[in-house]
Amino acid sequence: QVQLVESGGGSVQAGGSLRLSCAASGDTHSAYSMGWFRQAPGKEREGVAIDNIDGTKTYADSLKDRATISRDTGRNTLFLQMGALKPEDTAMYYCAADVRENMDAGAPRFWGQGIQVTVSS
Repeated sequence: QVQLVESGGGSVQAGGSLRLSCAASGDTHSAYSMGWFRQAPGKEREGVAIDNIDGTKTYADSLKDRATISRDTGRNTLFLQMGALKPEDTAMYYCAADVRENMDAGAPRFWGQGIQVTVSS
């Protein structure tokens, strides 16, 4: 079991930047694929960026070239750096993890509680 806690969300003007963090605790000795998902009101949840155990990183087309996913293994923390933010990036952002080597398909097993990101025009 791993527990995930997001931080770093908030309100920002269009064109601005944010860095989200996800602190993992619990069974951090196991390897996990980890990633960020988001859900806007009235929309389906979508994958934003995933850092897989198999070495691949996947980004949503809507955020490609504007987002970078990274992790600090020593601190058991996952990051999402986002820039050139747009109002359509407004959503609840969730950190997720799974023991699968690739988490691109299927719902991850472990989820954080989510953190709001609001981008104003």
